Amino acid sequence: MEPFDLYSPLIDADPFPYYAELRAKYPCYWSESAQLWILSRYHDIAEAARDWETFSSAQGNMIDELPGRAGATLGTTDPPRHDRLRALSQAAFLKRNLDRMVEPTLEIADGSLDRILQQDTFEFINDFSSQITVGLLFRTMGLPDRDHADIRRKVILAVSTDKAAKGRTPEHIAAFKDLSDFLTAEVASRRANPTDDLITHLAEAEIDGDRLSEREIVLTTATFVMAGVESLSSFMSVFALNLHDYPDARRRLVADPALIAPAIEESLRFNTSAQRFKRTATRDVAVHGQTIRAGDKVALAFGSANRDERKFPDPDTFDIERRPLGHLGFGSGKHFCLGAQMARLVTEIAMRRFLQRVPDYHLTVDRVAWNSSSNFRSPVALLFARN
Repeated sequence: MEPFDLYSPLIDADPFPYYAELRAKYPCYWSESAQLWILSRYHDIAEAARDWETFSSAQGNMIDELPGRAGATLGTTDPPRHDRLRALSQAAFLKRNLDRMVEPTLEIADGSLDRILQQDTFEFINDFSSQITVGLLFRTMGLPDRDHADIRRKVILAVSTDKAAKGRTPEHIAAFKDLSDFLTAEVASRRANPTDDLITHLAEAEIDGDRLSEREIVLTTATFVMAGVESLSSFMSVFALNLHDYPDARRRLVADPALIAPAIEESLRFNTSAQRFKRTATRDVAVHGQTIRAGDKVALAFGSANRDERKFPDPDTFDIERRPLGHLGFGSGKHFCLGAQMARLVTEIAMRRFLQRVPDYHLTVDRVAWNSSSNFRSPVALLFARN
């Protein structure tokens, strides 16, 4: 068995011991199963993330890329096209002032908690985190109300991989197509009838006469939906799980809610949902005695960088007062997450409210099941009971 098999369920369940072995023995590791190099040390990953000219995103940033994304989204372009897409997306994003997120986040959180408090047990993802993220995204984007579980199922399928097939299956690709078709219809609707929502702002965003194409709007909208449903919901869920596993930290946070901001940063460092993203080398480059050739695929293991003892003392300890400056939970360089500020705000509001109303909880199962993905790490479900 190879030291790090991206398609092993053991990696989904707990990648951190395997990351430690990579950092110690194979800091530039060739994965036969994934046919790519894996960088695992903080310095190498931070440098590669900044060096977009050598480590390009234009051939896709997902290890098992979905059709149609490469070269057309924020995460799958290099400058100057990336800078254009980011500027136009940011112009649309800024019209949705972050202050406008506060009230709907509280409203959805309180409605979800009202229902949770009527039950002895609850499933955190379906009953809380995805209610907030999908609900908030749909309000922000002006999307029609539909079954949140169905949207989440499609997104999770789209970002998942099949362990036996070592990649995407037709089912995964079909889920992404269904999502894209749904959003294509919504973009066309906004073109005909503009409203005050993010899709309309994306369609109308203009800098020096330049505007996004229809395909760019659809794929940018799909990126926001996938990031919100998978990354934000998963991050909130993993944060709740970290606080479950470290009850002293949870009790301190309940007693002193002002600690929630540094606790969020520590959770992003300790257990980010965005574990690995892909780049493609544009030239030969030597790293730790290995030669990465032009055209080779390279995985930047952000989850490993955040546990690198060379950067973070005692990295396997969850310390909500650590203040982990420089963590890569939102990436780095040109592709630093556009929605980082919103993700922090929504998580702080939602989890502060959750801990106010559910200060103590415990898992009702012995082992958490994790989704199968070569990029992300997220629990399938978190069944909690209130103490």
